[in-house]
Amino acid sequence: MKNKIKYSICAALVALVGLSSCNDVLDINSTNTFSDQAVWSSESTADLYVVASYNNLQDFMVVGGGLFDTYADLLKSTNWDARASRYNKVVLRRDGIQKGSAGPFGCWGLYTDRIRRANVCYLDIDRYGKKFGDEWCDIRKAEVRFCNAITYWYLARVYGGVVLRTPWSGKYGMSDGMYEEDIHLKRSTEEETYKFILDELQFAAENLPDEWEDKWLGRATKKIAYAFISRIALYAHEWQMAADAAEKVKEMGASLVPNYADLFVADKLKNNRSEVISVVEFLEKDKTHSYDVLMRPAYDGNITQSQMTAECVPTAEFADAFEWKDGSEFSWDNWNKSHSDPYTDREPRFHATILYNGANWEGRTIETFVGQGCPDGTDHYVEYQSTQCTYGYTCTGYYMRKYLQEGYANYRADGSYTPELILRYAEVLLNKAEAYAMLNYSANAQKALDALNEVRERVQLPKKTLTDAPDLESFMQILRKERICELGGENFRYWDLRRWKLSEEVLNNKNMHGTKITMKWDGSYEYEYVDVDAGEKRSFEKRDYYFSLPTDEITNNKLAYDNPDW
Repeated sequence: MKNKIKYSICAALVALVGLSSCNDVLDINSTNTFSDQAVWSSESTADLYVVASYNNLQDFMVVGGGLFDTYADLLKSTNWDARASRYNKVVLRRDGIQKGSAGPFGCWGLYTDRIRRANVCYLDIDRYGKKFGDEWCDIRKAEVRFCNAITYWYLARVYGGVVLRTPWSGKYGMSDGMYEEDIHLKRSTEEETYKFILDELQFAAENLPDEWEDKWLGRATKKIAYAFISRIALYAHEWQMAADAAEKVKEMGASLVPNYADLFVADKLKNNRSEVISVVEFLEKDKTHSYDVLMRPAYDGNITQSQMTAECVPTAEFADAFEWKDGSEFSWDNWNKSHSDPYTDREPRFHATILYNGANWEGRTIETFVGQGCPDGTDHYVEYQSTQCTYGYTCTGYYMRKYLQEGYANYRADGSYTPELILRYAEVLLNKAEAYAMLNYSANAQKALDALNEVRERVQLPKKTLTDAPDLESFMQILRKERICELGGENFRYWDLRRWKLSEEVLNNKNMHGTKITMKWDGSYEYEYVDVDAGEKRSFEKRDYYFSLPTDEITNNKLAYDNPDW
């Protein structure tokens, strides 16, 4: 069977039954391939058509190679432009980001793909679905509007206000360009766009079922909709809405799993149902991805007798954010006063996220040191040089561990099948903490701290108190760091910095760093904090908070206008 991806979107984490068997129906772009009569001949085939709207959850996956943390401060690309991975060219030379193009962030094409298809589906439900009953139609329309809201959020976080092309925004229904008036539509403001997105999600939350029967487990539920509201309301500064939605998710039974590391182990997914709210699941040897091939440490190539790539590796900024297991801050200035090495006594999320010199991995010890009077470590360290690559070796002293499949040797021949965690309850708790803090910190400080501390307690870190966070700014500093440690490597950091309007401060005219480790002849180590951008400065200008619209949109849509300063 081809294309047997499973969209396990709800907490049940069960595949959508039959999704693969109707791939041709799901991929139709018009009724030229399959007639409306064929698609709507039965409730099951009609449902598969509706389910196609969930394809948007694949659009920006970590395991699919969309490593947005590399555009921020958490990951460093080890190559300049190999395999079309242009991270360094973008952050150091702004390659591809210009007037008329958002470069790797460009997604305006979602209008003609995801949004148009979903709009057609919505109209078809009204046109053909009545024979299945009003309740059936209401639920399916809620699904389509849920999926469209997620797609519009993708657009809004890149461009700000966008053109709202809905099933009812055209002259005679859908604005698909059939009529001249439908081509020329004005952009909504950013505020109006987020209101539309949140209204759509609220409609979905109110009309989606609590759960699905077994054969359709995996489709959107009320819990999923409320969880996404808790996330996206932060972008809109709708703090009360975000907090309320997070509380709803808790009421619906979400909870953290005991072991953080288990969340990223493919074969333990079924045990993580209480925390994992939205996930794209893959199938061993069938529908897979290449994350292990792209991200494993160099010496793992011996497993498959092939060169590894280590596409992106953690920066020192990422690694140094993790506390000691007793909750004290890590610092290179004094770590050796009470610890035998900089890594062993760090908190559990560090060990679950990052492979470091001395880490246990695949029955061996990771070695990223440079030898002084002795051979280099087996996983090597290669200094990054401008416009070149490191040949798959780390240039920061670290490799990623999160999402890798330890103990699985067939990742090159058969592909990896680690699931993509789209949304989990730990994020909802951090969303709630931020929402309460921003709503009114003096009145809600304890609620904000309680939500944050629930995440910390899972990894046995001490609670943060009002002494640690007496005011909003001190709390937000703690929360921002907590999001790095809990969600790092999961594509949050770049977008978090943008919505906090901190990208200029954190990224612009800055270098990222690594830890060069030298093993001396006597077996001791020397640690050096080094620049990993070859002396070049990263760039994030004020105008980058809202990228330029495509040239075609400005040319063809007479009412379109570009974002400022482009």
